Amino acid sequence: MLDRLIVVDSVTRLGPEAQGRVIVGGSHGGVYAAYLAAKARVAGVLLNDAGLGLGAAGIAGLDYLQPLGIPAACCSHRSARIGDGFDLLGRGLVSHVNSAAAALGIEPGMWCREAARRLAAAPLYPADAPDSVESRFPIEVPGRARASAMDSNSLMTPDDDGTVVVTGSHGGLLGGRPETAARAAVFAALYNDADGGIDGAGFTRLPALDARGIAAATYSVWTARIGDGRSAVETGIVSSVNARAAFLGLKPGGTVRDAITLLAEASTKDRPA
Repeated sequence: MLDRLIVVDSVTRLGPEAQGRVIVGGSHGGVYAAYLAAKARVAGVLLNDAGLGLGAAGIAGLDYLQPLGIPAACCSHRSARIGDGFDLLGRGLVSHVNSAAAALGIEPGMWCREAARRLAAAPLYPADAPDSVESRFPIEVPGRARASAMDSNSLMTPDDDGTVVVTGSHGGLLGGRPETAARAAVFAALYNDADGGIDGAGFTRLPALDARGIAAATYSVWTARIGDGRSAVETGIVSSVNARAAFLGLKPGGTVRDAITLLAEASTKDRPA
């Protein structure tokens, strides 16, 4: 059964090898992460509940996967670090399940590793791949600056270099690795704090981006839906900032929309005419 398990720090990194396998992933349990798991045609998935947050978005992927017949569960962000699949497998405790997982005997309070064992022993019911979902859009800002919102940090490209990005991703490093903090040399980036969680994992991208000279902040999971960049722009409230962002004048407590404006204006001052 163990040969059916794949442990990943992020479901954004699933490839063809994931088809028909059970995924233990460090990602949040929101709709976008669930979409990526379904697109990879997984047999089952375990994710981090990201503190639930606004609209219980941190576990919304469970309901998304249910009609596809994919058993799924989330483990508490207070029991395992978000962004760390092996930590989830090692000490995660199940907090929420969908009906397909419940039918396999998976329930809240169960160790993640036992839930993974039950998923791996279950028969495979192939699901159709879901339709694609909107994942990024431009943000209108004054002057020559550019800003974008995206549902996942994984959607950054070199074209985002020097710009301001707002992502729906959690603020945790993948597997604790600093190089995973941002995929592009952006000027500034904002992330969902996933309610911090055990070991303060939801904030760990901030110092890693400081080391790269990138201004960074998190916004509260209780003010915007995790995995939803548009929600962050519309209702997000900044919860923490790194030293570079603080130097530029960004403070906790303000709106993400105001933070975008401030950071976009700062980015034009660093850009040659």
